[in-house]
Amino acid sequence: MTFFALLGHIAGLLAPAIAVAVMLWVLTLRRGARASGRGAKAGLWMLMGAGALVLLAGLLYFGRDGKMATYTALVLAQGSMAWWLRRR
Repeated sequence: MTFFALLGHIAGLLAPAIAVAVMLWVLTLRRGARASGRGAKAGLWMLMGAGALVLLAGLLYFGRDGKMATYTALVLAQGSMAWWLRRR
């Protein structure tokens, strides 16, 4: 596998986590969370990190990518974190 193929695989694995994190982050900022630059960006990184960890755990547990249980856990984890960030 070439380096660029590896990057493509990693990007494909992390794309759902990044997409859900950005959507939740935008909605969280819109609904009244603090919009300060540093805190808001830290919230985005926390959401993306949590999503990446869930996807990695799903890959290790199931042995392959793309299981619906992993995506369900992704949405639950990132949604819970977005709720917590909004309350913070």
